Amino acid sequence: QAQLVESGGGLVQAGGSLRLSCAASGRTFSSYTMAWFRQAPGKEREFVALINWSGGITRYADSVKGRFTISRDSAKNTVYLQMNSLKPEDTAVYYCAARSTPYTTRWQDFDYWGRGTQVTVSS
Repeated sequence: QAQLVESGGGLVQAGGSLRLSCAASGRTFSSYTMAWFRQAPGKEREFVALINWSGGITRYADSVKGRFTISRDSAKNTVYLQMNSLKPEDTAVYYCAARSTPYTTRWQDFDYWGRGTQVTVSS
């Protein structure tokens, strides 16, 4: 059974940093596009960042560009999201997702999901 497990969320002050991890198990995701989405209370799930199977292609939402960095370690079957200069509006549950191919920013097109990790940024 393929599984994605997020970790690294927490409470941080505005301007601070967090590093989220997504550990995959049950199958290898080395050929998959991996992505992070987030959902704040009362809002729709939104795209944050993605990385393709080779790591050669990354895409970011405009709201996080220049502050967040997505990376992957295929040997460890793990994807990371480094979040710097955090803002209160970044507060949300962050989800890791996987899709076979090709890459897309639509959450509806992703096949595997983690349960999410809460990120709260205080002002």
